[in-house]
Amino acid sequence: MREYALVFLVAVAVTYLLTVVAREIAVRTGAVAAVRDRDVHDEPIPYLGGLAMLGGLVAAYLVARELPFLSLSDTFVFRDAGVVLIAGAITCAVGVLDDIFDLDALTKFGGQLLAAGFLVYKNIQFTYFIKPDGGQFSLEYTQAALLTVFVVVATMNAVNFVDGLDGLAAGVVAMGALAFFAFCYQLANLNKVSLATTGALLSAMLAGACVGFLPHNVHPARLFMGDSGSMLLGLFLAASAITLTGQYPPSSLQNGAFGSDASLVPMLLPLALPISWLMLPLADLVLAVFRRTRAGRSPFAPDKQHLHHRMLEIGHSHRRAVLILWLWAALIAFGTVAISLYTGPMMWILLASALLLTVVATFVLPVVRRPELSASAS
Repeated sequence: MREYALVFLVAVAVTYLLTVVAREIAVRTGAVAAVRDRDVHDEPIPYLGGLAMLGGLVAAYLVARELPFLSLSDTFVFRDAGVVLIAGAITCAVGVLDDIFDLDALTKFGGQLLAAGFLVYKNIQFTYFIKPDGGQFSLEYTQAALLTVFVVVATMNAVNFVDGLDGLAAGVVAMGALAFFAFCYQLANLNKVSLATTGALLSAMLAGACVGFLPHNVHPARLFMGDSGSMLLGLFLAASAITLTGQYPPSSLQNGAFGSDASLVPMLLPLALPISWLMLPLADLVLAVFRRTRAGRSPFAPDKQHLHHRMLEIGHSHRRAVLILWLWAALIAFGTVAISLYTGPMMWILLASALLLTVVATFVLPVVRRPELSASAS
């Protein structure tokens, strides 16, 4: 755990320091977010926060390779993590070009497919799912490749969609990464296997990069992550879950890693985890596509009806809306991990209490505490 904590802190520190460099590059290259009608910022803000986060991820990876415990892990741990890092660099490069030159949607989509295809080419993909009876449901290579590409690209676009308020996307992804780290660590512990896993390493790195970026990105933001950051985070989050597939034999998962009443969990978890972490941005993505196509517009056409815009409409301030959406992300992510690993009334009581608190903060707080602007106007 101490080495994972060090990896996390390295990613935090390097990302935090590199944001200054990324901001200077953005200003010099003209990668600046102009003020648009659908935006909530009222002055131009530089992009390219993804460059700083990529630097933090690379630094954390290099440090992890030199640590006593992690460096002695199975060779596939750093091999797979390195593949994900290269795919992340490809994604970030496409995002940088988009932040500077404003690429069209098709070109950007092609870059996403390239990064996801690289993962598949290097065998970072879904391999099999565990059946409730303990057997395996193996995927053909084409099926595995298509499913992997779909999950990775969908996750990248989901994070991109939710990046609409200062600090929102980085906070949501950080919650998902921390929850997945807890899941990987505890799953290895319950199975009595090595605690050095690719999923745990990637999620510790990812959480650190997000936390290191947040001081520069919370409202009022001094730097935006841009597509270079949102697509990078989405790829890392999806790839972290995919690397878990096939790591544990069915017999070990059926002998105590999950509760006896969770027979479907081993089969569905590799897909359920990334979906649950990004339930809010994925829901926002689906609603946006439905809303725009129903209106006869392109699914990629921007608007001002995302979930974060609706939070502002019901009376939340900018920072409070972000904090509440973080709460929802944490509830869904950690709740999924808790349900998958534990059983018993205490777990359900804690989840119900957290749900009640989040619902009250979302819908009751705006009524009790009106925004200052509305109060002055009345």
